[in-house]
Parts: sequence; C-alpha cells; structure tokens
Amino acid sequence: MKRVDQDTIQRIGIPSLVLMERAALAVAEEADRLMKAAYPERKPEELRILAACGTGNNGADGIAAGRILHGWGYDVTVLLAGNPEHASPENQLQKEIASRLFVPVEEASSYVTGTCQLILDALFGIGLTRPVEGAYKELIQLLQEKKASGEARVIAVDIPSGIHSGTGAVLGTALEADVTVTFGFGKTGLYLYPGRTWAGRTVIADIGFSSQSLDHSGWDARRMTREDLARLPKRAADGNKGTFGRVLVIAGSKGMCGAAYLSALAAYRTGAGLVKVLTVPENRAILQTRLPEAIVETYETEEPEAESFRKEIERHCDWADVIVLGPGLGREKYVAYLTELVLSYAYVPVVLDADGLNAVATHPYLTRYFTENIIVTPHMGEMSRLCGCTVEELKADPVRAAREYSSRNSAVCVLKDAATVTADKDGDVWVNTSGCSAMAKGGSGDVLTGVIAGLLARGMEGAEAAALGVYLHGLAGEMAAARHGQQGVLAEEIADCVPLCEPGECR
Repeated sequence: MKRVDQDTIQRIGIPSLVLMERAALAVAEEADRLMKAAYPERKPEELRILAACGTGNNGADGIAAGRILHGWGYDVTVLLAGNPEHASPENQLQKEIASRLFVPVEEASSYVTGTCQLILDALFGIGLTRPVEGAYKELIQLLQEKKASGEARVIAVDIPSGIHSGTGAVLGTALEADVTVTFGFGKTGLYLYPGRTWAGRTVIADIGFSSQSLDHSGWDARRMTREDLARLPKRAADGNKGTFGRVLVIAGSKGMCGAAYLSALAAYRTGAGLVKVLTVPENRAILQTRLPEAIVETYETEEPEAESFRKEIERHCDWADVIVLGPGLGREKYVAYLTELVLSYAYVPVVLDADGLNAVATHPYLTRYFTENIIVTPHMGEMSRLCGCTVEELKADPVRAAREYSSRNSAVCVLKDAATVTADKDGDVWVNTSGCSAMAKGGSGDVLTGVIAGLLARGMEGAEAAALGVYLHGLAGEMAAARHGQQGVLAEEIADCVPLCEPGECR
C-alpha cells in the first residue's frame, strides 16, 4: 500500500492532499450513517465525537474527517496523541485547517474523560509493527473501555490501532472497531484473525488509487469475491459424464467411511462427472447405500507391498483425472506405503488431506514426490506436524507459513483455519473471507477436499481451483447456516449447498 500510495502521488500525479480529503470524506460519511442509524431522533449537535489522532498521515486523515463532521454540525473534539514535533507535513497542515475552522483540538495527555457517542480511531495506520506502549497504550485502553461499556461506537481509519496490517496480530493492545473504513484496497490484517474480529465491518473506500498503481506496485495477498465465481468452468450442453472429469477418492478405513462419503459427495456436488471411492471392504455396503452414484471398489491391506497391490493401485490411478488421498485412512502401517505409491505414480492432480498428510509428517521423505500437481490441505494441527512448529507460531503469520511451505515443497498449500490461506510455489497467496463458525464441525474439511477435487475435474488449474474451492466451500457453509442455524449445520448439508452457490444460482 505504501508503494501504491507513492506511485499514485509521484508517477500518476494525484496530490497527497487530494487522496487525504477523499479518505477523510469516506470516513465522515460512514460516521454520519452510523450516527443516524444509531440515534435517529437526535440532532448532530447533540452527538459528541472524539477523533483520536496520531502524528502521521493516518492521524491527518482523522483530523480531516473530524473537521468535516464538525462542519456537518456534530460536536467534535480532536485528541492529539504523540510528539507534535514528529508530525508529518500533512498532519501539521490538517491541524492548521482545523484550527482556522474552530474545531476544538486538545492534547490527549490532558484529556479529561467525558461521554461521547463515537470515536474516530486514527492513532496508528498500517505502518505499526511493534507493541503499543506508554501514553498511546493508556489512551487506547481508555477508549476501549468506552467501547466495551457500550457508551461509544468506534470507526477505525484504515485499520484498527494496535492491529498488525500484515498478520492481523494484536500488538500489545488494540481498539476494537464497529466499522473499519480502509482505503483503496483491503489490508491482509483485516482478513486474518484476530484482526478480522477487531475490524468489525470493513468498508473499502475508493479514494483514487488505480489498478494500474496496484499492478505497478505488486500485492501481498488476494481474496476471492462473488465476481470470481464467473471464472468457474461452464458446463457444456453436449457433454457427458466423462467430459466433466473422473475423481478417484482413496479414503476411509474400517469403521471410518464418513470421510470418504463426504469427499465423494462434495466432488459430485461440485460438478465432477464420475467419482470412484477406493476403500477397505468393510465400507462398501454403506457407501453404496449412501451414495449409489459413486463407483465403489475395495482393496485388501494385509500385503500392501505385494506386486498385486501395487498394480491394483496403479490401475485405479490410471483411471482418474484427479485423485483425493487421505480422508479417514487411519494411521496403520500400510497407509504410508499407499501414500508413496500414489504420489510416485500419479501424473494427475492429487489433493492430499488428513491421514495422507499425517503419513507425510511421519515420513518426511515423501515430500520428494511433491510437484505443483500436489495440493495439500492441512488444518493447523496437521501443519504443525508437517513443519515441526507450534500452532501458535503458525497462527501468528499464516500467510508466511503457507507461502514458505509451498515454496519449499513446490506444492499448493491450503492452510485451513477460520481464515484459510492458499499459497502456490510462486509465492502467490489468497486469504479467504467466506464461511462462518457454523462450519466448525467434523467432516467439513472432507467436503472442502471434495470441492477442490471437483473443480480440478472440471478443468481448473491447481492454485486457482484450491483458492476458489475454499471460497465456494465457505459460501456453501454460510448458506447452510442460514437454512439450519449456526449450531446445527452438518458437513453433508454444506456439500448439498455447493451447487447453489454457482453464478446465477446463489439464493
């Protein structure tokens, strides 16, 4: 964003103050909407607003927004925090303009607390990288008390103060926002947890940055939107079941057929033409009953190193356009050998999940078979075992963790969490923004695996299928929650909602 800002100012030629005025106006308009919705019977002069502003350009945005709201009749006080000698030129200019318009300005250090209905949080922008301390910390805690007590609502200017813009981490303390008005493009920390929670509702305001500046400057991560659903492959009117791809699901162990069922169901629901489940004999009857559309074949596990076993696995791999490997396989000794057989022989995309990943974690040499055709889908616990680090370390910077794993192993990495991160070997990253806590149920990950496999079967490339599959899975989860409630969603119901989320069908 700093590069985008500089490119816009220096190369494109839009003055910094023009961008700042547009940013301030966007914040003021959101504040005005919030106050009118919350206090429809009260006049602006009856509503008090505190604009808490730092010394940088983020603080300058806040001063300008406060000045605009003052002009609209609100009772605004600007609180200045930090050393005024360190104020940016734009910050100094905004203070002078506010003074000439008789906007009350106070030093935060001398502020005597009083009631207010709204706080504009413009203390820190996207450049904060170290814990908040000293007077800033005290001020944020004082304002957070007003927010927590229900006395005041909070609008964050660009990003909530105290939130790391790249990771979403809380840097010591932070001010929770009801609304975050961010400028130009979303910031990664607004979509990763816990930053996503602290940001409240995020509004992206167009203040004059162009896509040309973004292309010129590069990007940290992307996010899918409903517009991206248009990229899903169309279904040919004259196609047949072979046209839409064959998915082989190698999954399930004795007494554990649910994962195989859910992955196979989701692949079908996402549009695959044929799905074959390869599992142990004990699972055949229930799978044929629950999903009669699937081809069900079995293998024996007593002699996995026999030549006949190898040839059988290779025969099934030859049949497939996409392979799912791992859901519910268990951790018996044959699983590692089965995983090696598939990874070494398969020449089609492989979605490696669950116990397939556990086999790799236990036998790290299996990563030598990884290529860009491999998509790994670990949750945080599985990723911890794969990387030999703690879950806490992964959650501190999931973008870096996914990017490093993908780069190191040349595979697409789907790091599953409340905000799932997808990375490819080139360092491109997508942060998912769909989904809800209703999806935190057993089997939801198996459905995601099937969704990704279904998109691959329809002809999408690995990283795109993974990122869009995660987004589509989240939309289906939201729809299932709307139908069945936040508490009662089952994984099967998420799979059933997947086809309803395609373009023109979301409802």
